[in-house]
Amino acid sequence: MSRRQVHVLYGGRVQGVGFRYSARTIATGFEISGIVRNLHDGRVELVAEGSKDELEAFQAAIRDSELGHFIAHEQVAWSEATGGFRGFVIGS
Repeated sequence: MSRRQVHVLYGGRVQGVGFRYSARTIATGFEISGIVRNLHDGRVELVAEGSKDELEAFQAAIRDSELGHFIAHEQVAWSEATGGFRGFVIGS
C-alpha cells in the first residue's frame, strides 16, 4: 500500500476556535503523520501523510466534527508522500 500526502487549506472562521488542537486530537485515531498550522491570511494549512483511505477518513472526521461548521471551503491537493513527518503536530 503506497503512502500519499494530502495538502489541505481550510478557509472560513478557522482560526481562534481551537481548530489546530481539535485536528491533532482527531488525528490520533488514524495512522497518519503530519502538521497543522495557522497561515497569516486567516486560513489553516494541514499536510498529512498515510494511506489514501486513512487520509480520506481523517478529512471526513474533521468535516464531521465540531470543526465542520467553521469550514467555509477547502482546497485539497494530493501528491506522493515524502516521509518527512514524525507524528502529527501543531506548527507555528
